[in-house]
Amino acid sequence: MSGVYARRSRGVRRAAVLAVTSALAMAGLLATSPTAQAAPPTPVSATTARSYLSQLTVSAEGSSTGYSRDLFPHWITQSGACNTREVVLKRDGTNVQQDSSCAATSGRWFSPYDGATWSAASDVDIDHIVPLAEAWRSGANSWTTSKRQQFANDLTRPQLIAVTDDVNQSKGDQDPAEWLPPVTSYRCMYARMWVHTKYYWNLKVDSAEKSALQSILNGC
Repeated sequence: MSGVYARRSRGVRRAAVLAVTSALAMAGLLATSPTAQAAPPTPVSATTARSYLSQLTVSAEGSSTGYSRDLFPHWITQSGACNTREVVLKRDGTNVQQDSSCAATSGRWFSPYDGATWSAASDVDIDHIVPLAEAWRSGANSWTTSKRQQFANDLTRPQLIAVTDDVNQSKGDQDPAEWLPPVTSYRCMYARMWVHTKYYWNLKVDSAEKSALQSILNGC
């Protein structure tokens, strides 16, 4: 009996040592692993996005007549001294430091559109997934200014994202039939974000836009 007991005791001690070693190793990994990249709210799945897309009203794109960015007030104050842009910079960045006025003074931002990483907030734009002018032509021209303000500062849906400024400017107000992120592996996510936003805000799509989105989502 004593031999069995001794073997059993050694086994218990060995298991305890392994458990402690594993815990210490895991703690080391956690201490040295990089901070996870933050991101906008997760959009609906590709399956749900396909369902949403089928429910959107298809209509010829409207006119830009009367459009002005001023009709979509942004960036509004979200809390304290922080406006929407600064909130997104903090959310989408890594190790972002802000001064007393909430301006980002340091940090790192990964742009999923082009795969670039930036260390200066001035190199980063906050993109409206569905551009303001596109929204205007898709039905927002009939909204109140208050509703357009909510759309332009929407932090709940996947409508705002920090990306490379030059890439955002190359996108302009184009829809997915005209422009897609250069990083092809991100296009499925982009299409899901686009459809999620349009569906929530009850915006229309034109036929070319819908066809492009269907093609992307079918390949997700």
